[in-house]
Amino acid sequence: MFRFWVANLQPTRISYPRSCIVKAGGTGRATQMGKTGEETGADGSMVSIADYYAGKNVLITGATGFMGKVLVEKLLRSCPEVQTLYLLVRPKAGQSMHERVSDMMKCKLFDRVREDNPDFHQKIVPISSELTQPALAISPEDVERLTSCVNIIFHCAATIRFDEPLKHALQLNVMATQQLLNLAQQMHHLQAFIHISTAYANCNRRHIDEIIYPPPVEPKKLIDSLEWMEDSIVRDITPRLIGDRPNTYTYTKALAECVVQRESSKLSIGIIRPSIVGASWQEPFPGWIDNFNGPSGVFIAAGKGILRTMRANNDAVADLIPVDVVINLTLAAGWYTAVHRPKAALVYNCTTGGINPFHWGEIEHHVMSSFKRNPLEQAFRRPNANITSNYLMNQYWILVSHKFPALIYDLYLRLSGQKPQMMRIFNRLHKAIGLLEYFSSQDWEWNSENMNMLMSHLSPEDRKTFNFDVRQLNWPEYIENYCIGTKKYVLNEDMSDIPAAKQHLRKLRNIRYTFNTLLLVFIWRVFIARSQMARNIWYFVVSLCFKFLSYFRASSTLTN
Repeated sequence: MFRFWVANLQPTRISYPRSCIVKAGGTGRATQMGKTGEETGADGSMVSIADYYAGKNVLITGATGFMGKVLVEKLLRSCPEVQTLYLLVRPKAGQSMHERVSDMMKCKLFDRVREDNPDFHQKIVPISSELTQPALAISPEDVERLTSCVNIIFHCAATIRFDEPLKHALQLNVMATQQLLNLAQQMHHLQAFIHISTAYANCNRRHIDEIIYPPPVEPKKLIDSLEWMEDSIVRDITPRLIGDRPNTYTYTKALAECVVQRESSKLSIGIIRPSIVGASWQEPFPGWIDNFNGPSGVFIAAGKGILRTMRANNDAVADLIPVDVVINLTLAAGWYTAVHRPKAALVYNCTTGGINPFHWGEIEHHVMSSFKRNPLEQAFRRPNANITSNYLMNQYWILVSHKFPALIYDLYLRLSGQKPQMMRIFNRLHKAIGLLEYFSSQDWEWNSENMNMLMSHLSPEDRKTFNFDVRQLNWPEYIENYCIGTKKYVLNEDMSDIPAAKQHLRKLRNIRYTFNTLLLVFIWRVFIARSQMARNIWYFVVSLCFKFLSYFRASSTLTN
């Protein structure tokens, strides 16, 4: 739908620490293993989350993605004594892994960490890797380094494209997970493996418990079967394979959970299932977002006046979850998994629908209100989107409010010697919204007992530092900050330009009034002025309005 590029960032040199060998259970503080296998302080008390991560070596996949960045930032800021963060990164778009990590660390997201510790980059070590290659394409030297010192793994990497071809989705979401698990089993000091899944891995069910459901198909058999098939054949059979799931993303994430579960007898494993991940709630500052994925692109399109209609159920719960809530829960789950070492993999449904529900109709109202108070620059039209669950009504508004204005604007661009683009933008918008319709038109019931259990194990200080209690979330305030975040961090617009943006909206309003007036005059000339009956009806309506105004004026005079 849109693209956002950050340019002119100079890479910095990243150095490896002199040593990464840390004893199992070692932290920067005095700790010991209790009789139950739990890590405790010297006085026998349970260590806090920050104390646990002190001195630990952490391996993170997907660190350059949205959630991965927030995870890295939170670890560095709230667990400042963490020893080393190893990030699996692949070269991309002509950038080396060092350049990608360097660019990531220059992001505004790390401003608070940079203030506290200007040398925080020394704790970050990028490891060259490619998830689609055998053994993740990690060099033997890096394998030796990782297996000798890593204490905890956070597996965040995945393709989140709903329309990803099945073969590629299997490679990234299932096969890469299996390869990482194989690497984890070689690690001498590993204490926890945390896998980031999705709450919609089992979206074909209406009630979803915190358990791993049987997979739709045996993962290995599917991988072996598709290996010899041509892409065109796989594309043709994909709808029958995924069945009642809406896309390859949810299908392959369900398979990945099965792969992770099968290693739970050998590793201490936790699985996090977030719903629709949105902008930050509180940390490192409200409203931080860096992409157009999910609701962010829809919000921006509505704020720009491009999106005028969307098919969704106004009464359906919009299960948004702030990214910092997901990350806080992830770090707490890593601590709990390593310290308590549960016998089976624990699943955490990280959702808001069953705890603090907010509906799509309410989101539409608050998004429109927010963008009218804090408008985006150079809006195409005034923000005024409507949600409807009626298919025919939605198609009507798409024709009237999307395609017809796009054709007119593209005609104007052609006549002025420019390249037409609005119809292309609308087509991409319709495709993106179509992929979201499944999730915006129905409800799910989520069990969150493990999430509540984990919260009960936290100390008051940890509950504040690693807050994932969504009951405290104020939705109108969150949506306001979310919309402002898309303006500041995605579109890179300055808040000081809001008066000019409001002036632009007033200009668009005047253009709209002028257009409606001209349209009314045109209709009058074409239809009413040529029909005696239509003129009689028009004069009758006008006379009634005149009599009503005269009566109202006379009544006001007598009252005075």
